[in-house]
Amino acid sequence: MILEFKIKHLVLMCLIYFGINQNLGAQNIANTSFRTGADQPELYLEKLKSKKNIIVVANQTSLLENKQHLVDFLVEKKINIKSIFAPEHGFRGDADAGEHIKNGIDTKTNLPIVSLYGKNKKPSNDQLKGADLILFDIQDVGVRFYTYISTLTYVMEAAAENNIPVMLLDRPNPHDGYIDGPVLKEKWSSFVGLHQVPVIYGLTIGEYGKMVNGEKWMKNGVTCDYEIIPMKNYHKQKRYPISERPSPNLPNDQSINLYPSLCFFEGTEVSVGRGTDFPFQIYGSPWIKSMDYSFTPKPNYGAKDPFLNGQLCYGENLSKDKSDLRKLDIAWLLKAYKNFDHSKKQFFLKNLFFDKLAGSDELRKQLISRKSEKDIRNSWKSDLEAFSKIRNKYLIYPN
Repeated sequence: MILEFKIKHLVLMCLIYFGINQNLGAQNIANTSFRTGADQPELYLEKLKSKKNIIVVANQTSLLENKQHLVDFLVEKKINIKSIFAPEHGFRGDADAGEHIKNGIDTKTNLPIVSLYGKNKKPSNDQLKGADLILFDIQDVGVRFYTYISTLTYVMEAAAENNIPVMLLDRPNPHDGYIDGPVLKEKWSSFVGLHQVPVIYGLTIGEYGKMVNGEKWMKNGVTCDYEIIPMKNYHKQKRYPISERPSPNLPNDQSINLYPSLCFFEGTEVSVGRGTDFPFQIYGSPWIKSMDYSFTPKPNYGAKDPFLNGQLCYGENLSKDKSDLRKLDIAWLLKAYKNFDHSKKQFFLKNLFFDKLAGSDELRKQLISRKSEKDIRNSWKSDLEAFSKIRNKYLIYPN
C-alpha cells in the first residue's frame, strides 16, 4: 500500500510539473507572438500599394520590431508617400515640450515634413490636397494631456472634411485597462485635453480614435472613414515594452508610469525634473524647504531652458519606486501643496495652466480648501462611471 501510494504521488507530481511547464511555455509563446499594427504588414501593405499619394503621420516611435522606421520600410516597399506629418516634439522626437516645430525635409528620404504643432495643429486643405490616404502610427502613453491624441483628432477631423480615409496602426497603451482622474469639462477644452475623458482613459490610441469618431466629438459632428490595423495577442491588463521614448522627457518606463500623477506640477511652481537625469521621476521647488532630496534643473537634451533653471529645488525622488501604480496618485501633489511656502510664492502659475491639465478648476479649488485625498477621489466617481459606459462601446481587445 505504501509503495502504491508513493508511485501515485510521484505520477501526480510529474503531471503537475509538466502541466505547469506547459502553461509557462504557452504564456511565453503568447508573449513572443505579440505584434503591433506596424509589425503586421500583411494586413496593410497591399492596401497601401493601391494608393497614389499617402500622408504618413509619424515620429521617432514609429518603429517596426527590427527597429526599422515605418517610413523607411514603406519607401523600401515602393509605397507612394506624399509627405510626413509630425506631432509635438517633431519627426525625430528631439524638440522640447511646447517648442514650435518648423516644416522641413527628411534628410534620409527627402520627403517633405509638415509640422502639426504650433499654429498649424490641424492639417490645412492645401496640405491634404491630392492625398488619398492618411496613415497614422505613433506610440501614445494613454494620458489625456499627452498631445498625440489631440493630433489624431485634428487629423481625423481634417480627413473627414476632405473625404480622405484614415488608417491607424495600433500600439500598446502603457496605462491601459483602467480609468482614473477627473473628467474634463467642456469649458476647459484645449490641445492638452480636447474631449470629456478622464486623465487616464484606458484605451489604445486606435480605440481612442474609434471613440472620437463614434461619439461624433469632432467639429460639426463630422466622422471619417477610419480603419484600425489592430495588434496581435494584445491584452489590456498586460504591459508591453516600448521600443523608443515617446518624447524627450519620458526616457523610461518609470517616467511613463509616474507621468499622469506628476504632470499636474506643470501648472505650478514645482519642477518635475526637466533639466535633470530624472524627468517625471522627481519633483521639487525652491519654495519647499521641508524635504530632504534636492536637485538643480540645468539645460540638457530635451530641456534647453528647463523650468526653474539653475534654482535649487527641494522635493522627492521617486525614480527607484518600480511599482506599477495602476491609478492616478495625487498624494505627491497634496504633499507638495502642504509643504509649499505660500507666503513667498503662489503655488499655481498665473496662467492657470493647472486647470487645463486637470480639466476644470475643481481640483485647484479642492487643493486650496485642503480637501482630503479620499474626498477628492470621491468627487471623480460619478463622472468616471458615466465615461466607463462610453469607453466600453469601443473596446477591441480583452479587458
